[in-house]
Amino acid sequence: MNAPMLTPEEVARRRKAVVRTAWVMGGIALLIFVLFIGRAVLSA
Repeated sequence: MNAPMLTPEEVARRRKAVVRTAWVMGGIALLIFVLFIGRAVLSA
């Protein structure tokens, strides 16, 4: 099964969406990490 050929514009749009998703996921992970560390510091 072959993947459909994508135009350069479609490739760029998909890449931009993937990068944005990665930044959002990274931001959420960082937020959870900071909250976890902050909770540990405040409870000490």
